[in-house]
Order: sequence, then structure tokens, then C-alpha cells
Amino acid sequence: MPPRSDPVESRSDDDRDLYDIATWEERTSLDGLAVALYWLITRSTKALVVFVALLGLLAILGSFGLGLVFDPAVAVLVGLSAIPALGLAAYVYVSDVTTGEPLSLLVATFLLSILTATFAAVLNSVAQPFFQPFGFLGMVVFFFVIVGPIEETVKLLAVRLYAYTDDRFDAVIDGAVYGAIAGLGFAVIENLVYIAQSVELADLTLGIAALGAGDGITALRALAGPGHVVYSAYAGYYLGLAKFNPGDRGPIVVKGLVLAALIHALYNTLVGPITGIVSYFTGLPSVITLFGFVLVFQGAFGYVLLRKIWRYRDAYLETRDAVDPETDPELTEFED
Repeated sequence: MPPRSDPVESRSDDDRDLYDIATWEERTSLDGLAVALYWLITRSTKALVVFVALLGLLAILGSFGLGLVFDPAVAVLVGLSAIPALGLAAYVYVSDVTTGEPLSLLVATFLLSILTATFAAVLNSVAQPFFQPFGFLGMVVFFFVIVGPIEETVKLLAVRLYAYTDDRFDAVIDGAVYGAIAGLGFAVIENLVYIAQSVELADLTLGIAALGAGDGITALRALAGPGHVVYSAYAGYYLGLAKFNPGDRGPIVVKGLVLAALIHALYNTLVGPITGIVSYFTGLPSVITLFGFVLVFQGAFGYVLLRKIWRYRDAYLETRDAVDPETDPELTEFED
């Protein structure tokens, strides 16, 4: 949708000065002050969000003790747990047929998602006691009303804070890439918390003993990690679509968040009952049935995500082939 113009602007000729009547640009010192104040407010708001998130992260990590958080064995377990999510995020990254995303934006998004994850941790912890008394149905509502929307929002916030505003975020597909990276960062910090809790509860000496105490939870978190990449890549794709369709930006972002939150909440709702039922009737170990469920559920929604990415790729290649490289500097640069 093209931007609307005021009737005065649309009906006036180009020679008439409509500054401060129907158009605006920075001219006076007061205009400059307004621009500077707006820049300061937006930047300080972002800085405040990051600062508060950092305090939350330090508080969460501090609750385990620095010795546990920085123990090499725990780091190994967290690294192992993140491998499936990393592999999926890497595939989304290499599926971007446009210009490659700069490492600085990828790293910044990854780190910001670790920070913003603390908002979800706090809000989930505060809200959960209100739903637990209602049993399974209460937890289902908790997943759909609290966990899904909040976790997908804070992951998208990590993209919105920095990468989204950068000029190098220059294609719709970039949103899926940065969304996947945000999901990876969220999975890493979530896995660290779960693994640290497991090792802490085992009350064992750190080091090699921690490997034995945390190997089970590491396997479980490795299965859960790819889901975060899938969910936030959905939301990220629509964030990218919104950037290039500013007239409908709000509804597009909401659509992406709703899709991601619904898939996320559906996974949380079904994973326990289905794996338990299948394990009961088949006699298979619960970890095997969990693996099967994750493979089917995340595989199905991951395939839908990849089809969306492939559709963009096909459209990009078709339109690229239809453009004369000599008249499109950006295309020439891409092919070089």
C-alpha cells in the first residue's frame, strides 16, 4: 500500500513550499533538536531494555553460582544440547539466496536473544502458579496464553532491537535467518538453565561428575532446541515481510507471532501426553517415544517453514533471471 498524502500536498504543484503545512523536513534548529531528542529517546529505550535484561540474566546465572555456570563440563553439555538447533539454524542461514548476512548482526542477534530470554523466564515463573491449581487444562491455557506468546515475542524482540533496523536487513528472507538465530540463542540459555539446575540438584563435584549428572537432561534439551529455531524463524519471516510492507506492518507482525506462539504452545501441550501414551502402549522407553514425537512434530512444521523459504528462493531466482544485470547494480554485485 503506497503511503497516503495530505490533500493539500497531493493537489499542490511542486513549486509551492508546504513545510510545516502538509510536509515536514529538518530545517530549523528546533527541528534539529526534535530529531536529536527522538534519536536519544529511541536509543535510550533500547539501551534500557538491554540493561534490564542483562540484570535479569546475571540474577539467574548468579542463583547457580559462577563456579557451576562456568564449569567446562557444563559448557560441554550445553554445547552438545545446542547441536541440533545449531544445525537447523545453519540450514536456514545457507538457504538465504540473497546477499549473505554479516557476522556482526548474527552475533548481536544471538547475544540479544540470550538477554531477552530473561524476560520470558521471569514472566513465566510469575504466571505459572496461577494456572497450576487447575491441572492439565490450566497448563494448556498457560502454554497458549503465556508461554507461547511471551517466548516468541522476546525472541522477536532480539531481532527488532538491532538487526531489523540495519540497512543490511535488506530482504524478507533475512527475517527468517535472524529469527532462527534468535531461536538458537534462546535455546542455548534455556538449555544452560535446565542443565545447571540438573547438575546442582545432583549435588556432585563439578567436572567429570557433572557430565554424568547432566547427560540425560542434555539429551532432552537437544530434542527441544530445534523447536525454538522453527518457531522464531516463522515469526522472523513475517517480521521481514512487515519491513517491506510498511502499510500493513502491524497485522503482518501479529500474524507471525500468532503462528509461532500457536505451534509452540501446541508442542508443549502434546509432547507429554502423547509420548506417555505411546510409551505405555508400546513398552518403548520414554526417550525413544519423545524422539519420535519431536521428529514428527518439528519435522512437519519445519518442512512447512522450509517450503516457505524455498518459495521465496524460487521467486528470487525467477525475478533475478528476468532482470538485466547491467541495469541492476545490486544484482551485478551479488553475482560478483
